[in-house]
Amino acid sequence: MADYNMHLLVCGGTGCKASQSELIKMNLKNQLTELGLEEDIQVIHTGCFGFCEKGPIVKIQPDNTFYVSVTPEDTKEIIEEHIVKGRKVERLLYKDPSTKTSIIESKNMDFYKKQVRIALRNCGFINPDNIEEYVANDGYEALAKCLGEMTPEETTKLIIDSGLRGRGGGGFPTGLKWDITRKVEGDQKYVVCNADEGDPGAFMDRSILEGDPHTVIEAMAICGYCIGADKGLVYIRAEYPLAIERLKTAIGQAQEYGLLGEGILGTDFNFDIELRYGAGAFVCGEETALIHSMEGLRGEPTFKPPFPSVSGYLGKPTNVNNVETFANIPPIINKGAEWFGSIGTENSKGTKVFALAGKINNVGLIEVPMGTTLREVVYDIGGGIKDGKEFKAVQTGGPSGGCLTKDFLDTPIEYDSLIAAGSMMGSGGMIVMDEDDCMVAIAKFYLEFTLDESCGKCTPCRIGNKRLYEILDKITEGKGEPEDLDRLRALSDVVKDTSLCGLGQSSPNPILSTIENFFGEYESHVTIQKCPAGQCKSLLQYIIEDEKCTGCTLCFRHCPVGAISGEKRSPHFIDQSLCIKCGVCYQKCKFDAIKIA
Repeated sequence: MADYNMHLLVCGGTGCKASQSELIKMNLKNQLTELGLEEDIQVIHTGCFGFCEKGPIVKIQPDNTFYVSVTPEDTKEIIEEHIVKGRKVERLLYKDPSTKTSIIESKNMDFYKKQVRIALRNCGFINPDNIEEYVANDGYEALAKCLGEMTPEETTKLIIDSGLRGRGGGGFPTGLKWDITRKVEGDQKYVVCNADEGDPGAFMDRSILEGDPHTVIEAMAICGYCIGADKGLVYIRAEYPLAIERLKTAIGQAQEYGLLGEGILGTDFNFDIELRYGAGAFVCGEETALIHSMEGLRGEPTFKPPFPSVSGYLGKPTNVNNVETFANIPPIINKGAEWFGSIGTENSKGTKVFALAGKINNVGLIEVPMGTTLREVVYDIGGGIKDGKEFKAVQTGGPSGGCLTKDFLDTPIEYDSLIAAGSMMGSGGMIVMDEDDCMVAIAKFYLEFTLDESCGKCTPCRIGNKRLYEILDKITEGKGEPEDLDRLRALSDVVKDTSLCGLGQSSPNPILSTIENFFGEYESHVTIQKCPAGQCKSLLQYIIEDEKCTGCTLCFRHCPVGAISGEKRSPHFIDQSLCIKCGVCYQKCKFDAIKIA
């Protein structure tokens, strides 16, 4: 019989919940009940483990067995074999891609080996709905330390000394922002948590709120203590229902335990938190637009100064940090500025969380020390490119960032190095592309996103980006001219230099970086009307090779527009004037007789 002093941790993040992790948890509980073991063994839902590619995940403690790609049907075998008989379920263990050997513990997997978890320290480890589990893992110790042993000035100096920079994209020193807000006179001040995560493919902040909401609550209270605020506001997009639910639960528990509200921990410090909901506007990630949205106004940015530290929410001094920035605060208070400063690089301290997505084998949520190279992330942690394809580019910084080629793979991930390479850190989206991606189409995709998300307040962003999109669309339609490449550069520079806020100022980055790094692809689209990656439909031609065509009529029968003609058992022909480039004929042909020209 196995040792029944066990916990079964089931990933309860949004991704795994979408893959039936709730049913997995329920099945495990029911089977333990049938065996009379429900009192001895706990089944706990956690936040995201990070290894999303292999979810749903079930981790068994204390032996740290890490089961991947678990289905509801697997639960019976886990209980009968692992719990009752003490034997590992071999087929559910992670297999090393190169050796094909089973790996039991996550710490031995390449995906986790180079990670250092600070912001994500509790995600996948504790039950986010149970404040006692957070407290048992040093939760609220930092707040108690600040209120009992340190003045607001001393606490702020500690954050300054740590070198923590804002993780929302701008990289402004966090402690300095707190200090500026602290020194501004005001009868009312506010702490705002920016949880309006809008980058395509990004889910860093959402996962922290789903897996460890108390760390954000504790950090906001510490910030309130430092700047002299008694009110906190979390601006979160309404499309994050699970994060909202868990945050509400955590706020209620913190209030019940006297960790929010009046007279926190027996002191004269008062602080409470409310939620404000956003409708998913990307521009509201910019702090002045966010503040206007919370005030019930249009989510439009305003010219700075004055900065929110001086005149923010309702015209009062306001400190705005994003979720990941706040998640770093309690460990810094508990372990010290020197500890945090020992991680990372000279100008970029600590770690950074990334949502690793795209044409990568190990899609997931990762946290690495600043200074880790892109190569280490893509190949060591990410497991390389899917299906053995060639790496082509990696987009960092979301729609505001740039696309970096293989020549930049040894670039360390830090604020200054990425900017020098023509990209940026951003909030943490990282999308990998392979040989099948067209970089002109990629630039067009990101520009279309920022064009849709522009608030339209300033002319350079509203009109300039529209003109840029029209030029890119013209090029991908095979109607581009050599002069269009100069127009793209010139207009991109104007938009960058004259737009009101960061959205417009950074929107041309994907264009400029792809022109710089993939100029040959732009030239091919313009001079010979050919898309090297075969992605731009208007530049494709599907051609049937006579010597390979058997006249089976399969392509003829599946063509939706009747563009294919020919007799049975004779070579067929595609009328290019009728072809809509859908690719059905190419997919259906069993004889490899259709090629893309």
